[in-house]
Amino acid sequence: MGRSQWLPRGGDPRFGPGAGLGPGAGPDADDTGCSILHVDMDAFFASVEVRHRPELRGRPVVVGGVGNRGVVSSASYEARRYGVRSAMPTARARALCPHAVYLPPDFTRYTAASRAVMAIFRDVTPLVEPLSLDEAFLDVAGARRLFGRPVEIARLIRARVVRELGLTCSVGVASTKFVAKLGSTRAKPDGLLVVPAARVIEFLHPLPVSALWGVGERSAATLHRLGLNTIGDLAEAPAGMLRRALGEAAATHLHALATGRDHRRVVPEHVEKSIGAEVTFEVDVTDPEEIRRALLSLAERVGSRMRRAGQVGRTVAVKVRWADFRTVSRSRTLDVPTDTAREMFDTGWALFTALDPTEPIRLVGLRMEGLAAAAQTPQQLALGAPERGWREAEAAADAAAARFGRSVIGPASLLGRADPRRNENPPHP
Repeated sequence: MGRSQWLPRGGDPRFGPGAGLGPGAGPDADDTGCSILHVDMDAFFASVEVRHRPELRGRPVVVGGVGNRGVVSSASYEARRYGVRSAMPTARARALCPHAVYLPPDFTRYTAASRAVMAIFRDVTPLVEPLSLDEAFLDVAGARRLFGRPVEIARLIRARVVRELGLTCSVGVASTKFVAKLGSTRAKPDGLLVVPAARVIEFLHPLPVSALWGVGERSAATLHRLGLNTIGDLAEAPAGMLRRALGEAAATHLHALATGRDHRRVVPEHVEKSIGAEVTFEVDVTDPEEIRRALLSLAERVGSRMRRAGQVGRTVAVKVRWADFRTVSRSRTLDVPTDTAREMFDTGWALFTALDPTEPIRLVGLRMEGLAAAAQTPQQLALGAPERGWREAEAAADAAAARFGRSVIGPASLLGRADPRRNENPPHP
């Protein structure tokens, strides 16, 4: 989506009660024809950490890479008052808010919380489309008979999330996905916003073009050079001018959104196209053994995620970023799909060594592509292969980690050494 974090929030004290919500929009507005909800957890990673450590409540909390090259993944609203934002370098966050509590991400904890959140959503409607761990679209048209109007369903969800999970969320209620997403952003934190179907244009047109789904910094700069600063400006711009500046596809897409048209439906089944992880080192690395340990750690994490998701993959891809920010990727397709970390690592290490790296390295990543459901993918048996191998060993490790934590078990070569994931770049919600 566009840079919606730059939009004024309804709960932002800088704008006063209800400011920035748009004409006719609000928690008690008319929800006729508004069957789409976008639910977004508030400062999710930070809120989960505060729930786990109640003594942090009321203090600025920042979650992300804690090293010199770390990146903020989530910041509590107490930290945001000092200008701390997600995707900001941790060093910059420390300069803005040195007294905050800085924590490395714990994805096991966040994943468990996410499952509980999504379970509440699915209690209301089967039409749930997760976008990340902390947000999802819901189509509640079929839930009205049981739970009432869309705004009542939104209130029910918010109340259950607080009561059952001790977390808060913000909800946008609208006739389309795009407007519902804007609504939840404008309602933050811990708010509810209904954008009436009959007043979508009034709501959209005063907003900056950067709020449009698909407008990044470059396209926003292009639009600004053309004198198009608001969504209303873009909606009224000549089609030919937009096509020349943005291309046919982008011009058509953005003009549709600017005029309130978004025909995408809520799709409950989301199939990941790839699963990966990467790590940025605190200091540029030249030691091949340190790179080797980092790739092994990343392969362990990717393999664990794939097995939890019931997925296998055919293609191993490795990403390397040098100290001067040059970035290369290499991939190799396997003969047989796999979900084992050992096979991923062996292939990834071969890809890395083939690069014959001699310069300092800033970042490495490993990704599995060409995913398919493990249950529907036949395994190829090898003559003379042992009855039990890496797959069984790693499945046993998964079971132990689920019970006692990931830190209690892992490859011997990683024991007793600093975990290269300490500055792992977390996915942005």
